[in-house]
Amino acid sequence: MSDWTDPQDILAWLQRRWDAGELLAARVTGAGSYPLELRLRQPKARDITERFGDVMDWARQLQAASSAAIGHGYTLHFETRRSRVQGEYRIPVAALVTTETDALRLLRRGADMVRFERLAETTLARFPELQPWVAQRPLQLLAQAPQWDRILAVLDWFQRHPRPGVYLRQLEIPGVDSKFIEQRRALFTDLLDHVLPDDAVDTSATGIGAFARRYGLAADQRLIRFRILDRALHLNGLSDLSVLAEEFAALDLGIERVFVTENRVNGLAFPEMPRSIVIFGLGYGLETLARIPWLRTMDMHYWGDIDTHGFGILNRFRATFPHARSLLMDRATLLAHRALWGQEDADKRYRGVPTRLTYAEHALFEELAADRLGERVRLEQERIDFGALRAALDA
Repeated sequence: MSDWTDPQDILAWLQRRWDAGELLAARVTGAGSYPLELRLRQPKARDITERFGDVMDWARQLQAASSAAIGHGYTLHFETRRSRVQGEYRIPVAALVTTETDALRLLRRGADMVRFERLAETTLARFPELQPWVAQRPLQLLAQAPQWDRILAVLDWFQRHPRPGVYLRQLEIPGVDSKFIEQRRALFTDLLDHVLPDDAVDTSATGIGAFARRYGLAADQRLIRFRILDRALHLNGLSDLSVLAEEFAALDLGIERVFVTENRVNGLAFPEMPRSIVIFGLGYGLETLARIPWLRTMDMHYWGDIDTHGFGILNRFRATFPHARSLLMDRATLLAHRALWGQEDADKRYRGVPTRLTYAEHALFEELAADRLGERVRLEQERIDFGALRAALDA
């Protein structure tokens, strides 16, 4: 009998409809979905012949849990069939939940539906533009019930103050602090995109980290850290500085050459070079450099890890600085440091097709991507011998 649908299977089927948000969404969309029908997994012809007693027990079990027996829940649809051995008999072939009331009583979700209806009514009265969101995310609305009034207060504030230009910490919303919003940035992104006019949303700013820029809030700006490698060009004796991108763009350093490296220690240990600086520690913020016009006139060098990800970053770097040359990202450097190879994380491998690499760089990238030199070979930039760096700079 385990292969035949039982009352728990019917309840599990209905629970899946609830978990998908279908039953709640119907209250908002007005799309009538009742009756809900589940075709039953039934006994086969051989079971009717050889296990007819079990078949009848199965049918009685289904009936005992149906609305005909307990007054609510599912009803059974029967078909009359005939067997040469058993003669004529009736067998259930489908379970039907005919009303929302029956569904909610079976699931014991009546109170949740009442709560959802109240939340949806309050929300749509204030923000009718959220109707699609409520229909698509009914369970999320229900889960946020305890703090929903505060969430609506945040939406109301942003509607009245589009692109406010203040820090999140400066928002004056009763009962709401900056942490409340920060912990729910994904939710607020969904909601604000619906309730704000198009010109109040910077759609180019994507991801949780870009929340402030997307909605016109002031944000902690990324600093550009650099070292001036020529003692004669130090700024009032300062050689290691961190400045805002706008301030960096306004500098006239009297240099000709710029080295960019991700690793902080590499930047700190970089040897002195005439009329040069090294920028370091930007990590995934390399795009910040695209906002510095004078860098496009410099002799640019990029030093990254020798792995597929490193070449992916170099490829992206050249989208802004097509004249940039790589530093210590060649096959000879890789082979000379074989004892220091590591493995690139599988989920960080570059899967795209780099179009801005030189012939030699692309050939090495292909070797790494195809694991021809070993499995997921990686040489981190900080593992490269310092003498190799000096030799490359002197070349």
